[in-house]
Formats: sequence, C-alpha cells, structure tokens
Amino acid sequence: MIIDGVNVVADSEITEEEIRAIVAEELQLWKKRNKELAQVQLKIEGEEIIVKAVERSPIKRVRRITGYLSTEDRFNSAKQAELSDRHAHV
Repeated sequence: MIIDGVNVVADSEITEEEIRAIVAEELQLWKKRNKELAQVQLKIEGEEIIVKAVERSPIKRVRRITGYLSTEDRFNSAKQAELSDRHAHV
C-alpha cells in the first residue's frame, strides 16, 4: 500500500489508522533530517510494532546507448527502442 507517497509493508493485524499515524510520524522525522522516506516496514513483535524506515536513494541509473551517457527519461524514441531490444547476458 502507498500512503503519502511512501510504500508501506505491514502485518495484517495493524490497522490502517495505526499505519497512517506511524507513516505521518516517520515523514516528520525524515523531513527534519532533510531526507526523503521511500518505504516503511511495520511488523508486530509481541506487544510492540517494529518500524523499519528506508531512505529514498538519490542514486540514478545512467545508461550508455549509441555512445552517449544519459538517464532513461532523456532518451529519444530510437534510444528507448534500442534499450528495450537489449538482452541480459548472464
């Protein structure tokens, strides 16, 4: 589920109201740190809810198509076609 742009993975026993409150609190904490929250994982252990928060990575994937380095969102249609035609050689 996604709440306020944050991917949330939670145990089914946790209510949506509890989830929303925890996400709102985490968003405030991360905003104070000038960081962006990507995911919150909520797990029940005994009487407690364990919260694991994950930062959104500032890393962008750069690809080389026809000799040029760029991010995929800046590719023209020919470069996007070349990228989709590629096969992974593992």
